[in-house]
Amino acid sequence: MARNGEQLLLVLGIPVALLVALSRWRVVGDDADPMASVTPAILALAVMSTAMVSLGVSTGFERGYGVLRRLGTTPLGVGRLAAAKAGAVTIVELVQLAVLVPVAVALGYDASRTRWGWLVAGIVLGTAAFAAIGLGLAGRLRAEANLAAQNAVYLALAIGGGVFVPADELPGAIARVSGALPSHALAEVLRAASAGDAAPLGAWWLLAAWATGAAALTARTLDRKSTRLNSSHVLESRM
Repeated sequence: MARNGEQLLLVLGIPVALLVALSRWRVVGDDADPMASVTPAILALAVMSTAMVSLGVSTGFERGYGVLRRLGTTPLGVGRLAAAKAGAVTIVELVQLAVLVPVAVALGYDASRTRWGWLVAGIVLGTAAFAAIGLGLAGRLRAEANLAAQNAVYLALAIGGGVFVPADELPGAIARVSGALPSHALAEVLRAASAGDAAPLGAWWLLAAWATGAAALTARTLDRKSTRLNSSHVLESRM
């Protein structure tokens, strides 16, 4: 990732740029303390960009290049591969936190009120949910289509998924749809933790439901793909 300019732009460049821009333009958040809502929104975007887009795009191209097929012939298996990717995502998110939080504090964010335990728990659960979504798309779509889909989903969730504007402040049907999305649940948890409050249980349950449901579907998809590709590889090697 350090050698990939596009990845660095996605996971660090864009979040830092948005953090600085929104702290000055007052587009979202309370005029009296804009960083109280801007900071958790940017942290939610960082989780989405790393756990879903970055992980999903790289896995999609690995699948397209036959990397997953070759790994399927080894004892690694889908479970260990997913665990390794989760570890890599965790390291990247730690770097994001180490960069974004000091920048936010320099721009006026009051970190003394933050419940760090709840914030980290929300990031972990959000990472599980969005990683499962990203891997699920990567397991179903061709590499190029997966690239487009990952970015489209990311933009849709960032704009209308309750990240910057809470779902209950959106109009009508948009509010109902937004309120059922994992981006809304993650942003709610992070907003509450940043303010020193306890997030509503509904947000935790919604985020957990997305994490478990998407993970179950993704595991089935990747298992089927790995089995099919592994069988084809074995037949080709015998011929």
